[in-house]
Amino acid sequence: MPKMRRKKPAEGGPVAHFAGHETFPLRQMWLKKAFDQAIDGVVKRSAFADESAIAEFGVGKNMVAAIRHWALACDVIREPDGNADYPLTENGRLIFADDGYDPYAEHPTTAWYCHWCLAGRGTRATTWYWLFNHVVGPTFTRDELEEPLADYAKSIDANRRLSPATFSRDIDTCIRGYAPRASGTSPEEFAEPMLAELGLIYEEKKGHFAFRRGPKATLSDGMFAFALVDFWDKTAKGQSSLAFETIAYGDGSPGRVFKLDEESVADRLMGLAELTRDALIWTDTAGLRQVMRDPARGARLSDRMLKRAYHG
Repeated sequence: MPKMRRKKPAEGGPVAHFAGHETFPLRQMWLKKAFDQAIDGVVKRSAFADESAIAEFGVGKNMVAAIRHWALACDVIREPDGNADYPLTENGRLIFADDGYDPYAEHPTTAWYCHWCLAGRGTRATTWYWLFNHVVGPTFTRDELEEPLADYAKSIDANRRLSPATFSRDIDTCIRGYAPRASGTSPEEFAEPMLAELGLIYEEKKGHFAFRRGPKATLSDGMFAFALVDFWDKTAKGQSSLAFETIAYGDGSPGRVFKLDEESVADRLMGLAELTRDALIWTDTAGLRQVMRDPARGARLSDRMLKRAYHG
């Protein structure tokens, strides 16, 4: 049985959300397909619901629903109030516009960005957040994850009843997104999932999976800094410093979500001052390791770091 962290989710943590992906892992071009449905910055609900959507997206009905789910989960479009249409997000525009950073999702940073949205923020992706932040054992199987995930879901919302099949499908979809099976009946199904290129999960032996911990060559310093600022704003907004242990090991932290070892986290933090023009500064004084944040230098820091993630 893999080792799990059993503590309850922190206040302000992800809202329990399962399913929506129709058991299809995220594919490379799906987010661009969703983005391109926008007219004047808005994607109409009918774009995913009308009969014409199948022809427009070039996939089956269930895949159209999956594209909508992933576009929401990866912060390309935003869930509006009521039955309004879906506005594009600022990050969606920056990345997927025809003149954006990576309109065809070919840059490794786009996969890391999507992984962060799912496993760092947990947006519409409770299983992803839980797997990367609460499963800490050396190996795991799909079956071993089901009961602990159900317990975690109860700790978020004790009144919500979900079937074991829901957890099983979510776990399978999540793992296949990073360590896909070598099978498929259509080009869309056979295509390697977008997150597989990250190499975060591998099949150690048949049915037994493990995280690949350590330095990540394709994770840019800008993407790490973007995630750090995002994590900081979510968990410690207003604080002028953040401890090394929190950045490396906290729930939803860059260290834990990106599966970085301690040395890799420290190496990234040491370069923050130059990367952020002193908006973030690493200090190690009298054994107190932390990052200091200067609000005066931090205007639009998240946007700046996302740009650096693509352009160096």
